[in-house]
Amino acid sequence: MLKTDRGQAAQPGPEAALAIGVQALEFLAGDPVHLHRFLDLSGLDVGQLREAAAQPAFFAGLLDFLLAHEPTLLAFAADADLSPAAVMA
Repeated sequence: MLKTDRGQAAQPGPEAALAIGVQALEFLAGDPVHLHRFLDLSGLDVGQLREAAAQPAFFAGLLDFLLAHEPTLLAFAADADLSPAAVMA
């Protein structure tokens, strides 16, 4: 985790958040069960996914999806070699 000069946890910048979002999308693309759950809950279909991913709010929604279901969060964090706290930051 990043630390400030005062020893506090630093919030990752937009680039780090986007990188985690891209990793999350790759995780979903490789796991049909999680992908279908995301599509069902988001109301998107596979054909709309690429267009939606180009929108700024998409990755925030994708991370919210992960954070809302602990088993999915833990599976993603393990797959991406991240701590769950890093995903939540």
